[in-house]
Amino acid sequence: MKAFAKALIVLLCGLGIGLAAAAEVAGVRLEDKARVGGTELLLNGAGLRTKVFFKVYVIGFYLPAKAATGEAVLAQKGVRRVHIALVRDVGAEDFSDALMDGLKNNSSEAEFAALKARADQLKAAMVAAGEVKTGAVVHLDFLPEAGTRLTIAGKQQGADIPGEDFYNALLRIWIGEKPIQDNLKEALLGKSQ
Repeated sequence: MKAFAKALIVLLCGLGIGLAAAAEVAGVRLEDKARVGGTELLLNGAGLRTKVFFKVYVIGFYLPAKAATGEAVLAQKGVRRVHIALVRDVGAEDFSDALMDGLKNNSSEAEFAALKARADQLKAAMVAAGEVKTGAVVHLDFLPEAGTRLTIAGKQQGADIPGEDFYNALLRIWIGEKPIQDNLKEALLGKSQ
């Protein structure tokens, strides 16, 4: 009987450890795993995007394997997810303009020129979706067979955008040489914010 009780305690402690792996940022819970396109991904890191002193969104990166550097994140192949949970209402133009600025800041002129048509496609899909309300979840998924898929509140917006180079350019908004927010980059790379 003592062996059974000991095993039960070990099992319960193990479950507690698994639950602790999930993250909670600014009151938003991010699960430690996500299933995207039939592939199980791991939460690499999560953090809070602020602008001036306003909380804007909570973001998490889901990857096939944990990565501690931007280069290691970008080197990963296969399905990946950027999970964004809005903690305030954000206008579609403002949100898409911020992403476009991040793309420009982390791409050379030649790289951005090669991405421009696809960036415009993403912006058009975001603007067509309208204002993103507090509590809404935005997913930017990379599916190797399809490209970048934008989903807002569970509904796909626009057509898939081809090219892994485009998805990696999006990731550089947060983990590139000129990230949108330095401490957010650290948090997404699994370091505490």
